Amino acid sequence: MEELKVPNHVAIIMDGNGRWAQNRGKKRTFGHQKGADTLKKISEYVYDKNIKVLSVFAFSTENWKRDKEEVDFLMNLFLKAFNKNFESVKKKGVKVIFSGLKTKLSDKVLDAMDKMSEETKDNKNGIFNICINYGGQDEIAEAAKKICTDVVDGKIKTSDINTSMFNKYLFNDLPPIDLLIRTSGEYRISNFMLYQMAYAEMYFTDVLWPDFDENEMDKAIESFNKRDRRYGGVKKK
Repeated sequence: MEELKVPNHVAIIMDGNGRWAQNRGKKRTFGHQKGADTLKKISEYVYDKNIKVLSVFAFSTENWKRDKEEVDFLMNLFLKAFNKNFESVKKKGVKVIFSGLKTKLSDKVLDAMDKMSEETKDNKNGIFNICINYGGQDEIAEAAKKICTDVVDGKIKTSDINTSMFNKYLFNDLPPIDLLIRTSGEYRISNFMLYQMAYAEMYFTDVLWPDFDENEMDKAIESFNKRDRRYGGVKKK
């Protein structure tokens, strides 16, 4: 049997925590806790599969609209996860980075993010990109501001600007996304990594995120292998 190719960069919209909990008569926060456990498991598994970059949508700029109790729970959950859940990823030699705006995030959360980034900055076995207070349109707008500043300061010329250069001005200079996974049966990308997703293959599943396991990850990779990736060209016969 031919060995499956693994995508270099996988991005996941981890959707369905709240519904998973409500289906069990529990509070939405219970689902977020289970979702964090799932992320720990999947983040370990993808690097065992030799996937090099994993990006996850942990908290969007729009999520601040949720009830304060839920938002506070999520922020405390991030702190616990940064200090505990990702130890195994660190041991695998994975570099942990963060994408998003720092505004609105508490000093405690920012300090924990800085600590995780510093401790893993020299790791070479993979990249774990955690998107917190993130919006794809915000990322593009912020990159445009930085480019404008550098043009005004004489660091670059407008003629220097191209797609590769623009990528370097994003929150992090990452390779393009090969496979986007979204759980819970929703068919939209919700303002997630718009620039990096230009030619991503998309995989949507009805499975709610807390129930997403290694077997479901394998299904996504199998689906990816069936795609004909032409990047706007025509496949030669």
